[in-house]
Amino acid sequence: MVVEAATAQLSAPVRLTWNLADCAFICFLFLIFVTLEPFATRDALTLAGGESGFSGAGDALRQAAYLGSFLFVAFAAARQNGFRALLCVPPLLAALLAWCALSATWSAAPDVVFRRAVLEIVIVVSAMMGVATVGTERSLALLRFVLGTVLIINWLSIPLVHNAIHLPGETDPGLVGDWRGLYFHKNIAGSVSAITAILFFFQALKSRPLLNGAFCLGAIGFTMMTVSKSSIGLLPVAIGAGTLYAWIWRRGIDRAIAFVVLLLMALAVGIVLATHQHAILHALNDPTELTGRTAIWIGEIGFIRDHPLLGAGFGSFADTGAASLLHAYVADKWVQNISHGHNAYLQMLVTIGEPGFALAMLVFVLAPACALWRFDPAQAGMKGVLAAIFVFMVLHNFLESDFLEGDDPAWVSFLLMLAMLRDLDRTRLWRGRATRSPR
Repeated sequence: MVVEAATAQLSAPVRLTWNLADCAFICFLFLIFVTLEPFATRDALTLAGGESGFSGAGDALRQAAYLGSFLFVAFAAARQNGFRALLCVPPLLAALLAWCALSATWSAAPDVVFRRAVLEIVIVVSAMMGVATVGTERSLALLRFVLGTVLIINWLSIPLVHNAIHLPGETDPGLVGDWRGLYFHKNIAGSVSAITAILFFFQALKSRPLLNGAFCLGAIGFTMMTVSKSSIGLLPVAIGAGTLYAWIWRRGIDRAIAFVVLLLMALAVGIVLATHQHAILHALNDPTELTGRTAIWIGEIGFIRDHPLLGAGFGSFADTGAASLLHAYVADKWVQNISHGHNAYLQMLVTIGEPGFALAMLVFVLAPACALWRFDPAQAGMKGVLAAIFVFMVLHNFLESDFLEGDDPAWVSFLLMLAMLRDLDRTRLWRGRATRSPR
């Protein structure tokens, strides 16, 4: 009976009405993707808190909003699933969150680390519990609704809202004129718009191609206008990877061919890197390359070399103003305004050390890759969109820092993808048990 209900939930058409669990989940999504301060002014005071507009000190409204959203989601989950709602977070992810909180004990800024760890825990549990309660297909439908709404607001804001575009007076003159919509920075707007395009692209393949295709094209257009190079470059790669996944994973022989192709591609990339190593090393050694990212990376590598085991403490390396440990490794004054290290993998090594990084790689890369690799033709179409988001985020984090970034919309999108893969795996196991059980 449980299996039949779960299978029906995956195949049923999207409901037009919302129940309590839907309302709780959609409130959480709007809180993440609309933010508490849409169209925030980027003045000297807010920029002093970093590119995110948040200094790390916290505020009562922010804490109350996320706590209230968490309690709403938890109440709906407990009402529907009882004590099973507590099993929504995978053990390895729970261990990673515990390590992040524990890092406050050795951090130079324990109060910042603790507050950010608590916020991270609240957001992770809210996202995982929300998906586990409403199911994968319904979660995708509600996510499309929210992101479609955000996309419309972003387009309307360009002619109507003064702050929807980066204005003269930015600390980085290169930002002036780039679109940011309701978000604080054009890179946030770019990643959200790219993820929106992915969702509507795959939905257009299933139903209402004109309507969903129009939203996809609108999201691609807004991504282009943000001039967020990382998102623009990775969007076609992600859509291509997801499309190939949905097509190939319907037959076992195709999956075997895909494995060989991936190995050949990895070999080709290795050859390219080896033959161009001098140009790559020159770019990495020049602090002015990649819009200043290399200066940050050099500082991060220096810190990792000095503190390989424990790191600086979760969320304490950057976006902490004058207290940032990055000052000791990067001489430029602008470093106090950065909110992240523009490479999530380096940043995790810096903040949570080698044990935390190892856990993160298991949770964020290996576990979802294994879930996507499992052969299940019945879920190939559904997993195609999740594969696209996975590829986009894993590659995006080489140039940006989304993993473990609190209420960052791109990070929450990745969390939702992890939760959906977990939900689909549970459905697959239930379906398998039902097939093996005697009638």
